[in-house]
Amino acid sequence: MNVVQMLSLSGKTALVTGGAGLYGRQIVEALAEAGAETYVASRNLEQLEKFAAECRNKELNVNALQLDLADGESIAALKNEIIRRSGKCDILVNNAVTRSACNGWDNPLEEFDASLHVNASALFRITWHFGEEMKKRRSGSIVNIGSMMGMVGIELANYAGTGMQSNPSPIYFYEKGGMINFTRWAASLLGRSGVRVNCVSPGGFKTPDLPEAFVNQYSARTQLGRMANESDLKGVMVFLASDASAYVTGANIPVDGGYTAK
Repeated sequence: MNVVQMLSLSGKTALVTGGAGLYGRQIVEALAEAGAETYVASRNLEQLEKFAAECRNKELNVNALQLDLADGESIAALKNEIIRRSGKCDILVNNAVTRSACNGWDNPLEEFDASLHVNASALFRITWHFGEEMKKRRSGSIVNIGSMMGMVGIELANYAGTGMQSNPSPIYFYEKGGMINFTRWAASLLGRSGVRVNCVSPGGFKTPDLPEAFVNQYSARTQLGRMANESDLKGVMVFLASDASAYVTGANIPVDGGYTAK
């Protein structure tokens, strides 16, 4: 098999959770462009249906399904529906995240618990469901979407003069750091069954609403001198989902312009 064939996802089925957000859209597009039958799932089915229709207009095989990660029965139902429709799931991308308890660290315990329920407990559950299916076929790739914030502390200088909150909640740092080590744990558990588990840790995404001072200060902190754009994750996602990464598991790959290398 040559390298172009290795990178092809033709004949494979993929699921991306929370696939209509900043990074989710390009992840879905990348997998579908590489040939995968791709499902995108979250609570906002109406929004996902619009995005899936946009993809189909580009001749990409993308379909939307309902998923509430706070509900264990919803996770099981999603797995069963994909197996019913496609007979298998070769690729799982854990991209969905809830943003609760992100405005400081004096939040009520219930707010932290709500965040952990989706961003940690549900991550374990959905990975178990699809990991067990992949084990039956002794093949599969699971990719967790982390963050460079799971690898470093807060860079307060990025926020100087921006008017932005400079003391974000510890919950996001805690969850994304935990996701990296959960990736290693799951890779250890599933590897002997032919299932690979890796993590991608993106850097900050440039959006029009970000203050110019923040963009400039953040960009100066990276080795490539810019924030992430709408295509920066595509290559690494196809690599990790495909046979090109057949001997890669338990890895965390920063896609952050060199932010965490300094």
